[in-house]
Amino acid sequence: MRLLLPMLLAVTALAAPKRPVTHEDIWLMKRTGEPVVSPDGRSIVFTLTEPDYDAAKQWTDLWLVPADGSAPARRITHTRGAENGVAWSPDGSRLAFSAKREGDEAPQIYILPLTAGGEAERVTSAPLGASNPQWRPDGKAILFESDYDPIAAERKARKWNARIYDTFPIRYWNAWLDEKKPHVFVQPLTPGAPAVDLIAGSHLVNSPGFAGVFRTSGGQALEAVWTPDGRSVVFTAFVNRDETMSAETESHLFVVPAEGGEPKQITARGQSFSDPKFSPKGDALFALHQKLPERGGRLYSLSRLARFAWPAAGQPALITNSWDRSVSSFSISPDGATLYIAAGDDGFDQLFQVPAAGGAVKRLFAVDRGAYSDVRPVAGGLAARFQTSIQPPEIVLLKNGAAPYTLLTNFNGERLAAIDAPDAIHFWFTAKNGKRIHNVMVLPPNFDKDKKYPLVIFPHGGPNSMSTDAFSQRWNNHLLASPGYVVLETNYTGSTGFGEKFADDIERDVLRGPAQEILEAIDEAAKRYPYIDKSRQAAAGASYGGYLMNWFEGHATQFKCLVNHAGAINNESQYGANDGGLGRELRMGGPIWEKGGQWNDQSPIRYSGSFQTPMLITQGELDFRVPLNESMTTFKILQRRKVPTRLVVFPEEGHWILRGENSRKHMEEVLAWLKAYL
Repeated sequence: MRLLLPMLLAVTALAAPKRPVTHEDIWLMKRTGEPVVSPDGRSIVFTLTEPDYDAAKQWTDLWLVPADGSAPARRITHTRGAENGVAWSPDGSRLAFSAKREGDEAPQIYILPLTAGGEAERVTSAPLGASNPQWRPDGKAILFESDYDPIAAERKARKWNARIYDTFPIRYWNAWLDEKKPHVFVQPLTPGAPAVDLIAGSHLVNSPGFAGVFRTSGGQALEAVWTPDGRSVVFTAFVNRDETMSAETESHLFVVPAEGGEPKQITARGQSFSDPKFSPKGDALFALHQKLPERGGRLYSLSRLARFAWPAAGQPALITNSWDRSVSSFSISPDGATLYIAAGDDGFDQLFQVPAAGGAVKRLFAVDRGAYSDVRPVAGGLAARFQTSIQPPEIVLLKNGAAPYTLLTNFNGERLAAIDAPDAIHFWFTAKNGKRIHNVMVLPPNFDKDKKYPLVIFPHGGPNSMSTDAFSQRWNNHLLASPGYVVLETNYTGSTGFGEKFADDIERDVLRGPAQEILEAIDEAAKRYPYIDKSRQAAAGASYGGYLMNWFEGHATQFKCLVNHAGAINNESQYGANDGGLGRELRMGGPIWEKGGQWNDQSPIRYSGSFQTPMLITQGELDFRVPLNESMTTFKILQRRKVPTRLVVFPEEGHWILRGENSRKHMEEVLAWLKAYL
């Protein structure tokens, strides 16, 4: 019996029935960062976050895995302070990264020796922190970015406390803006050598329109990279951020000498550029390019790949100009001949390639499940991240650049094996307006095709985004389906991945058309899949999806209840209080004082006399994209109309509910509300 008992226990464990996913599953699954490939293409370093509901107990460390999968991934750092922005030295012997370790008041750049062994050594002492380390090509200096506060001394000495602004914007997502601006520094790797601020005192930095690329997580970035000869640095900067309320802002590429000086703008006005990368041979500079919105014309623009000859850096060639898809990210082959692209396409995040000199964009392979991103060339193929709506991203190897993949990491396999989460279903239909509409549908656990299930629709936010078979920690569709619901996500007009015109068409019909397509998608799904119970429908949405929920309040009666997170109700008040600029005016069809276009016609508050569907409203108090007053207005009107309503406000959260216990409470409220009415 002593020998048989372990065997019986193992068989019992294997035969155990799968269970519905829980919030704990979603929150506690480990999360891999993007793969960073060694110079020889044989090794990959990445961050791994091991979450915890208590943020103080969460770990984010660096891990290393052979690119050919010949050995399992291994941890190479073991500290509480999270590592970010990892970069290989040119000879592959060291790693640079940003981290806040014991004794640091802000994140600094550390260097970890790999071949020689030893502990990571701090090499910067930037008062406001250091990020985005980049090795000089000779390996003797580090480029990094840090904020610079021109009034630090004044701020410390003054006895009053006030925010004062002369131009817009004044805040972004969940933070107020101040005088701090991002700067580019070079830190020589010789003992005692000070860091050099490359752009201090320049006309660019002192111009009122100078700004970095705003991060949604806070702060600004300049995306700085070394030129191939190590004598200069190229970076991205906005030049007219102070014109936010009168013009579309533009980001441009600049080059500055490695010893500092006045940056030279190398891109022309009237367009925007970002994410610069040099070819391995140093003969070309690649970047993402976007056209600026046109008054009365196209507002949405694809992200296209641009190629500059280097060092001439004249007029760029738009490599993907004729390709009707938007480039999410790209990498360059070791010989510089091929660019690898990740892009949304027809409801899937897929991988493509294009000759670096220009030519036809080709799909690497057809994707019918999951989503691929962060593609990188490695010895023997390509590395990428792969995920599904139930599986967080894992790093995979695509031999010869094609499927099937080999898992290089599999941190969540054991947990996933216990979860009942059927593969997503994809279907298309032709709407009454003639457009082909893509949909993603998720079935509940313990699914039985002979039973009837309530339907929950969940349109994505954005609106320029796309519902895919990809993992979401904030709004996981399998978690929404877990009580026994079918979840339907419709890629309405305005969604990306279906061409520039399809995404742009929403600008002239911001709510009515997309809402109608979603309602038609419900009818189509019910017709195709008889297990859907049309008598029990609910709708949930966040951000633009919440905006749609307020529209449904005044225009649909088929839903038993609605869930609205951070959804605008009044176009005018949303415009006045949010962090955006001219874009909203262009979308609505004219200045707010003219009250034409969509300002009134497609503002949900105008139809509040018809509000009657019970609604749960959730909101982060620090949300400056869709400020709290929008949710308060919705709640107030529904209370006035005696409609069952519940308002849940999270004082520490912004546009997204990101803290562990807050996220758990949020989804408890959402699922309880759906249960009460379905």
